[in-house]
Amino acid sequence: MENLSSSLQPAEWIAISHASDVAAARRIGQGLASVLGLNETRAGQLAIVISEAATNILKHAGEGRMLLSIVCHGAQRCIEVLAIDQGPGIANPQRAMTDGVSSTGTSGTGLGAMRRLSDQFDMYAPAGRGAVFFMRLWAQPQQAQQPPRLLTGGVCLPLAGEKESGDAWAVRRWDDSLTLMVADGLGHGPEAARAALPALQLLAAASRQTPADLMHGCHEALRPTRGAALAIASYEPAAQQLRFAGIGNITACIFADGARRQLMSHNGIVGHNVRKVQELSFPCPPGALVILASDGISTQWDLAALPGLALREPAVIAAVLLRDYARGRDDASVLVLAIAGAA
Repeated sequence: MENLSSSLQPAEWIAISHASDVAAARRIGQGLASVLGLNETRAGQLAIVISEAATNILKHAGEGRMLLSIVCHGAQRCIEVLAIDQGPGIANPQRAMTDGVSSTGTSGTGLGAMRRLSDQFDMYAPAGRGAVFFMRLWAQPQQAQQPPRLLTGGVCLPLAGEKESGDAWAVRRWDDSLTLMVADGLGHGPEAARAALPALQLLAAASRQTPADLMHGCHEALRPTRGAALAIASYEPAAQQLRFAGIGNITACIFADGARRQLMSHNGIVGHNVRKVQELSFPCPPGALVILASDGISTQWDLAALPGLALREPAVIAAVLLRDYARGRDDASVLVLAIAGAA
């Protein structure tokens, strides 16, 4: 559906550790370009962006990973490219973006090409802290001229060795509000994925409902499955309020004015054992971030320890938290909502 963005849309993780992985990433990108219906010119631009990003990982970090995905933002569709590594970072980002500048003896056009050929580009690469690069190419380039005031980005990584993730995230948009959801099916693998799916399907098909009503609906929908932890948050810009309901161990918080406010979830398993659904409202002013993360992510992260990250694209924030705080023994997902500050 045009008003739903989710981890169920086509997405591929690619490990980058050898020159052959660059070609593999490019082939996967061209497959996504075909699915999205990009014309030959746009598909060629995407291929260059992917090649440069993957080559940059090999040159500067030795290894890393990329996430290529089709994402829907309202009625607009795009391909998003995330390149993630734990290399040396960039001591002078402005200089590194200048064509002809290289620290490895190459032509020095990689980062500049990535930025020029993307409709939107962002990065987080503090010296000594690794790098995350983000590129977005819209199906129709002119659609990027009016960015929304509510920006979202999510990442979802299956447990190593699994092809399907038991974690899932979704964003449902209406004209004047949106709803965020993160579901974590019990365990991992195909059965966990089947447990998370009905929650996202219900959100996709639902009329506008409160988080509590959605939680009750998901409880019924998940009864035939092994069950899931679930967090649901609805944001209303006019009221500058976030309404939240959570069952199970999904971390949810609001980060505003340098402070982190934790949102409380109740114990239970959606679909099996829900004793109490409580919906609470919290102030959520312009400039705030809302972050939902499954228990595959450590709770010890602190944006204050990551200078400048809160100002980056939501997908970059999600990718950094996944890279630095994934526990490595379960599926892991992060969903971020960034509320634009006052104009």
